[in-house]
Amino acid sequence: QVQLVESGGGLVQPGGSLRLSCAASGFAFSSYAMKWYRQGPGKERELVAAISSAGSTTYPDSVKGRFTISRDNAKNTVYLQMNSLKPEDTAAYYCNALRVTVFIQYEYWGQGTQVTVSS
Repeated sequence: QVQLVESGGGLVQPGGSLRLSCAASGFAFSSYAMKWYRQGPGKERELVAAISSAGSTTYPDSVKGRFTISRDNAKNTVYLQMNSLKPEDTAAYYCNALRVTVFIQYEYWGQGTQVTVSS
């Protein structure tokens, strides 16, 4: 069955770094765009990074220059390197896989991993 399993979250001090991983199985990973979303306390879920099947990346201004998304198709894994972390980056981070065809959209979500930025 389809699985997206995130790991790498935890507690980090402001200015620190974390690398999140999302291991995928059960679908054709290389054909999917992969995204990282986050949802902070009392906030709506927001997109923080996306990488297309071809490797193109997109970031919102709030994380541009600090976060880097990458993918390893041989390992069916997508990563999110987070540097210069701020308290406002505290959130549950979710991995998302998306493939849109003419007739149907395939979308899968992971269970999330918590990132807490605090001194």
